[in-house]
Amino acid sequence: MINEGTKEKVGFGILFLAAVLVVIPVLLIIWLIVSRGWSALSIEFLFTMPRDGMRAGGILPAIIGTFYLVMASIAFSLPIGVMAAIYLSEYARDNLVTRTINLAIINLAGVSSVVYGLFGLSLFVIFLRFGTSIISGALTLGIMTLPVIITTTREALRAVPKSYREVSLSLGATKWQTIRNSVLPPALPGILTGTVLSIGRVAGETAPILFTVAASYLPNLPRSPFDQAMALPYHLYIIATQIPGIREDYQYGTALVLVGLVLVINITAVIIRSRYRRRK
Repeated sequence: MINEGTKEKVGFGILFLAAVLVVIPVLLIIWLIVSRGWSALSIEFLFTMPRDGMRAGGILPAIIGTFYLVMASIAFSLPIGVMAAIYLSEYARDNLVTRTINLAIINLAGVSSVVYGLFGLSLFVIFLRFGTSIISGALTLGIMTLPVIITTTREALRAVPKSYREVSLSLGATKWQTIRNSVLPPALPGILTGTVLSIGRVAGETAPILFTVAASYLPNLPRSPFDQAMALPYHLYIIATQIPGIREDYQYGTALVLVGLVLVINITAVIIRSRYRRRK
């Protein structure tokens, strides 16, 4: 008969193997991108306009466009998502309506991004007449990330002990004062986790921006929210599939910049979350 110590070691070994099987492909992908794209990185590549049919020059418009889309979409989706999660978690009663809303949020989180792209095209580009623009793309991406932000925020709020609420209410605080001062601060790290996940998805999506904002080539940087913009995911798709004779390191260099941009934004959010958690 197998003793408990042996079972524990076997279980630990299986979990460790599963972790290795997840990490190894990720490391291989990163190594491939870095090894083949590092030689393309230069001042010209990062800070100049593309030229010669995008076979030369830089990718500055794509970097700026991606940054604009990420920041605008998060600025739209984060407040709405947090407020919706607060209502569903703290105010809404557990009835058929709220259960239906929760089920819809869960289902929307699994909808393909191309569906969001078609929705953004119909609503923002055509119906509201925003045209193919940064605002159309940002609103589409913001709607796409709402389910993730709502779900993670709601779970973070539910993880706060009920005693926090009871003590605050017993001292005479209102419902909103309790949420603002006693519930939201300890839930903030979880909310930031949802924001980090959303940023990663927004920065790497191609289908939604294909219908709403992305241009294959623009000679100038966008000057208003109603201008089109280049974006790194779509730019990478174009140079990899539509432009013959382009250098391989140019393609991998673009992929490396996209990964690096997402990594920098995510690390910044993680540092903010860690500092806030330590302070609390």
